[in-house]
Amino acid sequence: MKAFASDNYSGVHPAIMEALHRANTEHMGSYGSDPVTDRAVKKFRDYFGNDIEVFFVYNGTGANVLALNAATQSFNSIICSDLAHINVDESTAPEKFTGCKLVTLPTIDGKIYPEQVEHRIQRMGDQHHPQAKVISISQSTEYSTVYSVEEVKALSVVAKKYNLYLHMDGARISNAAVSLGKSFHEFTVDAGVDILSFGGTKNGMMFGEAVIFFNRDLARYFYFQRKQGMQLHSKMRFISAQFEALLSNDLWKRNAEHSNRMAKLLEHGLRQIPQIKITQQVDGNGVFAIIPKKITEALQEEMYFYVWNEHTNECRLMCSFDSKEEEIANFIRKAKQLLEA
Repeated sequence: MKAFASDNYSGVHPAIMEALHRANTEHMGSYGSDPVTDRAVKKFRDYFGNDIEVFFVYNGTGANVLALNAATQSFNSIICSDLAHINVDESTAPEKFTGCKLVTLPTIDGKIYPEQVEHRIQRMGDQHHPQAKVISISQSTEYSTVYSVEEVKALSVVAKKYNLYLHMDGARISNAAVSLGKSFHEFTVDAGVDILSFGGTKNGMMFGEAVIFFNRDLARYFYFQRKQGMQLHSKMRFISAQFEALLSNDLWKRNAEHSNRMAKLLEHGLRQIPQIKITQQVDGNGVFAIIPKKITEALQEEMYFYVWNEHTNECRLMCSFDSKEEEIANFIRKAKQLLEA
């Protein structure tokens, strides 16, 4: 079944699958003590510089929760968008494992802004109040919009002003890099990010994410925290091999360029239908649109997608590295047919 439901619905890129096969040919050390993991870490240092710490984990929730846990104590709070993945799609895992309070900010475009953040940093030093410690942003956002380099830097200025850390949830960081036309380094390290959750699963990998510390002091106990958080993979080479392939020969970039281009193609087609309203700027690989309820179910049978907001019938349509132009054309054609019926 092909779908616009999520880029998690897609399969594994053939180059990634081949890398997994290559890693499966012999015995190697476990828990990251293997040459494949060494090579994958080096790949990350090629992109982000040598002054970093890199850790591989199973999934995005694990990456985010452990990254936040490394930067906080249980009396802290974490400031994020009300649409942030850590708030709406990771159940209560962030609160349970960090013990921290999530302080959410309303958003109309998926982003949060410095003046909002400053307004919620209150009663510092007051023992009766959770102490803000982390600003967490998603890049790309849950609305598939993208923070500019200047917007990330502005949030970093606020973080430093109040002795907070800046965490970036980069589940779709490759799509953001392509959209910005910037290197990873420019909108993370150079922009003042302290910790990055680097996503691979949504861009052609089978499983696996990375937690990258630009503030290396925060990584001091992460070896132990990763194990405690049940995210230490015994056969680590199978995560590492995927990242080595993803970060080689611009595979990450080619995959993200394709999925972003498919989203633009889908946006263009939907804009030709007067009864459908595009609600967000299409920066990454997702399109958000209000679709008439009367055709939603029938259209979902063509290419399944999620209704994002049940009150307005705003729908989320995600493209993947393996989305095809003819699938998009068929979807647009079906929408027009249903509305004309």
